[in-house]
Amino acid sequence: MSENEGGRQNLRMPDEGEVFAIVTEMLGANRVKVRCMDGQTRTARIPGRMQKRVWIRENDVVLVSPWDWQDEKGDIEWRYDKQAADQLREEGHIQDSV
Repeated sequence: MSENEGGRQNLRMPDEGEVFAIVTEMLGANRVKVRCMDGQTRTARIPGRMQKRVWIRENDVVLVSPWDWQDEKGDIEWRYDKQAADQLREEGHIQDSV
């Protein structure tokens, strides 16, 4: 058994200017449509450092950093695995009905 099994993990939380989001649609060309927890729907870009290293699918929970100059777009900063996403839902950070 691992130390964190059944307990709370320390997760990466949003920094200044980042927001939790759920991937709703894969658009292709390293772009996805996300529903952010601030009520916005954005087109997010998967950065080169994540391409072919971190696979992102529909319904994944991610951290998005909205662009300063174009609020309807942003960059994906982090993807949470299923256990971490479930923990965020239990703690109330993510609402599926936004």
